[in-house]
Amino acid sequence: MALELLNVSIGVNQRVLLRQLNARVERGDVLAVMGPSGSGKSSLLAWIAGTLEAPFVGTGDVRLGGLSVAATPIQQRRIGLLFQDDLLFPHMSVRDNLLFALPAGAREHRIAAADAALAEAGLEGFGPRLPSSLSGGQRSRVSLLRALLAQPDALLLDEPFSKLDAALRAQMREFTFATLRRRDVPTVLVTHDEADVPPGAQLILLDA
Repeated sequence: MALELLNVSIGVNQRVLLRQLNARVERGDVLAVMGPSGSGKSSLLAWIAGTLEAPFVGTGDVRLGGLSVAATPIQQRRIGLLFQDDLLFPHMSVRDNLLFALPAGAREHRIAAADAALAEAGLEGFGPRLPSSLSGGQRSRVSLLRALLAQPDALLLDEPFSKLDAALRAQMREFTFATLRRRDVPTVLVTHDEADVPPGAQLILLDA
């Protein structure tokens, strides 16, 4: 299903950050939002997710599959978030981190789904390990898998590659966008680095 942003405006302390933004992101496509710090990039993601807090104010509508979710509680929006930090639970195994995101069901089926996702990401056999034993790139892949195993209708990426070195950034970009295309998830990417924007993505440039 498509993600639509309709007449979205965001402001703070009587200052307008975004004015009347409109965009439509189809399944498997990416909308990239670029701009300097303070231009409203992360505020836009927070508004879409339903986590925008005062003193910021947002208006407009966000729709998934044609249905408005602007008034829907955060936990019911089915919108995934991926941040700069992987935010994996350090005391839980890699597999248990993934199981935390999976919908309820028979445990053996959920374990099979988690292990299949790890194999897809080139991490077969990593399930019993703790996040602290993984490299930065491996943790980033697990974090993306966890976000996708929750079966979101859309995914928001907030500078997800910014803390990786140049070589890992290139690998994670390729893995991330190939995975999102396979999963047919509409995605909004916030970044300050044009190299993070995949070919064919829509691009919105914000001013400071």
